[in-house]
Amino acid sequence: MITSVQNEKVKQWNKLHKRKGRTKSETFLIEGFHVVEEAHKSEWEIVEIIVQEDRQYPNWFENYMVTEVSEKVLRHIASTETPQGVSAIIKMKEPEVIIGDSILLIDSIQDPGNLGTVIRTADAAGFDAVMLGDNTVDMYNDKVIRSTQGSLFHLPISHVNLKEKLPQLKAEGFSVWASALSNARPFDKLEVPEKTALIIGNEGAGIQSEIVDLADTVVKIPIYGEAESLNVSVAAGILMYYIKM
Repeated sequence: MITSVQNEKVKQWNKLHKRKGRTKSETFLIEGFHVVEEAHKSEWEIVEIIVQEDRQYPNWFENYMVTEVSEKVLRHIASTETPQGVSAIIKMKEPEVIIGDSILLIDSIQDPGNLGTVIRTADAAGFDAVMLGDNTVDMYNDKVIRSTQGSLFHLPISHVNLKEKLPQLKAEGFSVWASALSNARPFDKLEVPEKTALIIGNEGAGIQSEIVDLADTVVKIPIYGEAESLNVSVAAGILMYYIKM
């Protein structure tokens, strides 16, 4: 059992809170029983499970390397104020080949909570994949992972160059919708294409104009009250569920 925060393993685990450390090791850290269980049910590789001493855990933990640590060590590596007593190291993997007719593309979302919620909503709505454009927060960020509640392991997610990817999707028969306020048509007045790629943009600036120009249709959600706009994750949810209805 590891009891010292100066242990070399503990130092390596802590490096996974930074993108540089994750990229170098090609692994990332997850916290909480539910998220660890979702990783177990998926095809992602669990490198190691970290459990707090004297905690009970299910029999399937025995399929993996399990390291017991003191409460002090677990708190040291946790990014939450009240860790649940279990974490895990997961191996990154190459995105799966996308098979389906609905894809969400994200341009420059910066808030990790928003990105995690959008990924979770895409999973719930039945979208087939999520693609993250340049300047979007890292999908393996601690808060992104927590906000997905395990949906990170349910559908293909990849980082792409949107300016290069959109023409490819069009060539594959996708119609591209961009969510914006200017020169846009109300989403609920439109017929949903058979294959749809939906783009949503940055919390404040929206989608970059050169990416909007690559869309087939610009759509908006009508605002009936005094609010200037909707939160990006709420807007994404409305549009994704409309597309999948």
